[in-house]
Amino acid sequence: MSMLSDRAKTAEVLRPELTERQRAARERIYAMPLDKLDPAERASYQNEEMWWKFERLRAEQPVHFTKDSADGYGDYWSITRWEDIVRVDTDSVTFSNEAGITIAANRPDSQPSEIAPDGSKRTPEQIEEAKNRGIQSLLSMDPPKHGLHRGAVSESVSPANLHDLEPLIRERIAGILDGLPIGEEFDWVDKVSMELTAMTLATLFNYPQERRRELTFWSDCMNVTPGPGEVVETQEERMAAIQDFYGAITTMFKERAAAPPAIDFMSLMAHSPHVKDFASAEIYGDAIVLLVGGNDTTRNTLTGSVYALDRFPEENAKLRANPALIPSMVSETIRWQTPLTHMMRKANEDVEIGGALIKKGEKIALWYVSGNRDETAIDRPNEYIVDRKNPRKHISFGFGIHRCLGNRLAELQLRLTWEEILKRFPEIKVVGEPVRGYNNFAKGYDRMTVVIPSRF
Repeated sequence: MSMLSDRAKTAEVLRPELTERQRAARERIYAMPLDKLDPAERASYQNEEMWWKFERLRAEQPVHFTKDSADGYGDYWSITRWEDIVRVDTDSVTFSNEAGITIAANRPDSQPSEIAPDGSKRTPEQIEEAKNRGIQSLLSMDPPKHGLHRGAVSESVSPANLHDLEPLIRERIAGILDGLPIGEEFDWVDKVSMELTAMTLATLFNYPQERRRELTFWSDCMNVTPGPGEVVETQEERMAAIQDFYGAITTMFKERAAAPPAIDFMSLMAHSPHVKDFASAEIYGDAIVLLVGGNDTTRNTLTGSVYALDRFPEENAKLRANPALIPSMVSETIRWQTPLTHMMRKANEDVEIGGALIKKGEKIALWYVSGNRDETAIDRPNEYIVDRKNPRKHISFGFGIHRCLGNRLAELQLRLTWEEILKRFPEIKVVGEPVRGYNNFAKGYDRMTVVIPSRF
């Protein structure tokens, strides 16, 4: 007898392309004891089995406790429904960011080394402090300190600043697209998504365009677990890359502070009235926020948009018939893709959520990837609908004081890219299935083969 719930069967109708392997995975997930479900298991994101875990948890145990995660994350709570996620996300008094923003923050292989990013040797007390606080940035700060850092960073991605940068970003997007091969298979992730994000990051940091891939490499190193086949294979390699980025940021900050104010991120930071009170590690941490935020979200969402439009040909036809739908399509892609799967909080006090008692000091994962597929909040959540009513109703950017600062930048890049795509290419075909990342934070793609048959 099938172990699938009625809810699962309904969802299966919406996904007729499910392979037998996926069907078997769903059966297995619905058959296992609830206390054995581990939403943070990285393999689930590479093989897309996490959907069934979240589907079941939302229906049966929306506030879920995982004991001793198999991937080494320890004990943690999962919040899987939209309403509960918003509650936690908007309550910065009860729930703290200071212990780190990802479920991986306390993994043994993510612990700080004896050598600080600036090359100095840490004392035992400094190692313990770094272990407890992680990278000091606005994302891992609570009020009132958070407000000062957010104010210093926000100007770089303000509407006015992005308006000034828009013509340059569009010009560089056009250059990337004009260089793509026609009638030949190529990796969209490498040729377009990574190039686009690297180009934009180099523009925002005023970093040499010929060295732009250094920025995406450093970004990838920030949230990767080292291992075979990863961007770095050892923790030593990862720390060396982080130290290289620290050195680059230090140099840029000093140069911009000595020069007249400009519109790039490091200049705006260097000339902000608040920054004089920031520690160097905090400036570095804020730079990481923009680096990682400007890389992962846009890269994976852009790839996801091409994949989704290939998988839902009727929606592709709608978009091409009516390019005015591009802003709506962008928002729908950000929901459907959910480029960052979760954020972590710690409870500052005992608190009850959904009938579960979460104790002071316990870790909580807010699973945005689940909230965006919550049937009680989103109509037909598993479908990709480019003209969806209220398309900006999604949880991908978070809520409250920690809502993503780069949301406008991500939307701008995606809008401009698709405006330029529709001018050039009648069709983009995805060849086979993409290779997804072995990552439970940045939900994305390592490779995706496409072919563009022709140009207009």
